[in-house]
Amino acid sequence: MGAHSIRGRANKLKREDLMSLEEYDQARPEFRQKVMAHKKNRLVRLNENAALYFEDQLTMQYQVQEMLRIEKIFDAQGIQEELDTYNPLIPDGSNWKVTFMLEYPDVEERKKMLARLTGIEDKVWVRVDDLEKIYPIANEDLERTTEEKTSSVHFMRFELTDEMIVAAKQGASVSMGIDHDEFTVEVSPVAVETAASLVNDLR
Repeated sequence: MGAHSIRGRANKLKREDLMSLEEYDQARPEFRQKVMAHKKNRLVRLNENAALYFEDQLTMQYQVQEMLRIEKIFDAQGIQEELDTYNPLIPDGSNWKVTFMLEYPDVEERKKMLARLTGIEDKVWVRVDDLEKIYPIANEDLERTTEEKTSSVHFMRFELTDEMIVAAKQGASVSMGIDHDEFTVEVSPVAVETAASLVNDLR
């Protein structure tokens, strides 16, 4: 476990990894293009209403740079606060970190479905090969569900066993889905390109 945490720390963003506001303004079009291409292989759309966005150092650098740009933050403390917010979403080498989104464009339908889907964040799963399903540790620092309804955005951490990590690195298939009484869906397996990108998160 100690090894994972040391590796995890090495993976986090530091101030020196970031571009200044001026540098980012110049690099942004190209950088944004690179990030969007990268994100394509890290999105698993479970169906038209549910999607898993797998985060990593690059997606979080983009998030931080965009926040600094929008808020015009250039002081050391402000930058550190953004890093402290987004660093926990970078995988630590033994896990996958995910933003899970329930996407209902119609406001009334969204309200109705979020009330029906209480607890759905605990029922999302990933599976490597034919090993057991892993369910997430959801919203570690945030309370995103009430008894009446769930949130449309959840942050998740899927912890993999050593056996799963080895299998994934050897090219085993990866599947994902949801086992909620009101919402059952499975993508088995996910695209090969997606599985390959997720393997890069593992040490």
